[in-house]
Amino acid sequence: MHTISIIVYILAIYTLISVLNIISVYPGEKMKKLLLASILVLGFVGASNATNSAEKVNVYSYRQPFLIKPLLNEFTKETGIEVNIKFANSGLAEKVEQEGKYSPADVLLTVDISRLIELVNKDLVQPIDNDIIKKNIPAQYRDSNDLWFALTTRSRVLYSSRERVGRLGEEFDYMDLAKPEWKGRICTRPGKHAYNVSLISSIIANHGEAEAKMWLKSVKANLARKPQGNDRGQVQAISEGLCDISLGNSYYLGKMLNDNNQKNWANSVYLNYPGQKANGTHVNISGMAMAKYAPNKENARKLMEFLTSNIAQKMYAEVNFEEPVKSGIKRSDLVASWGQHTADQLPLTAIAKNHTKAMKLLDEVEFDL
Repeated sequence: MHTISIIVYILAIYTLISVLNIISVYPGEKMKKLLLASILVLGFVGASNATNSAEKVNVYSYRQPFLIKPLLNEFTKETGIEVNIKFANSGLAEKVEQEGKYSPADVLLTVDISRLIELVNKDLVQPIDNDIIKKNIPAQYRDSNDLWFALTTRSRVLYSSRERVGRLGEEFDYMDLAKPEWKGRICTRPGKHAYNVSLISSIIANHGEAEAKMWLKSVKANLARKPQGNDRGQVQAISEGLCDISLGNSYYLGKMLNDNNQKNWANSVYLNYPGQKANGTHVNISGMAMAKYAPNKENARKLMEFLTSNIAQKMYAEVNFEEPVKSGIKRSDLVASWGQHTADQLPLTAIAKNHTKAMKLLDEVEFDL
């Protein structure tokens, strides 16, 4: 019972005792009025307690609320559990760490494997040994110690100018970006952004640290401009003729096609899945974990189970133009129209282990300068 409920109950009991004492002195009409007053007080107590004990679950999210609100509304509809969302554009791990054992966070929703690993390394999550979740999420996309679980995948693709490049063939690989033919033709956001760090980490895992460093040097030499902006900004640069090819996450094409101000950017490029004749296309994830001190642990478990269900996986992927991790759930028609592809089978934990090395290489080649 919440502290406020206990206080209200004590006041109610005190009031009722006082009423009973007064009734013995003032019978008749006054007694009726006092009895009515006591009933009202007890009614207030009941309402107050019902409000304070309402079922809820608190979500801290890197994902903007409007992207996941439809899902959470469906969860509330099915379970009656209210979902409170706290959005963080950055510093989510730091916030939970500062709150410590008094944190109200139950479920943590993040994007990128590196951010999930950060939560694990800071000891901010707890394992959840759940048969339903494990059945729905393939082993490749969950932590071996049950500390985090993927919800969707997103591919790190190449956008190419329709006019000046056309579609890249299936044989095109990330490593080809280092070739001299692309000198002055590549755009990218900063190398130290989480999306690029994960890609570089995968290149280290697949090709070794020395080759990854040489690749970074050559890609830097091929840039049309200093790394800047976000993934959509690179597609805009292609549409404006500033460069011919760019790195970007796949779902941004869906977002641009559904934005009247950016549709022309999207229509100026092709989306290409690199590495189809090599290791496959690098994929990253959006994921979830249960907060270490979750005050509503049972409700958190129910929400996490729901997010791996058929309906949630379908909704999550369609709203965000990503791909569900649960087997048998179809991609949205738009995402499917971008073509079939094979994903790199490298375990996400192997990518996360190379995060520090990737950051070191970026510094050594001064990629963002």
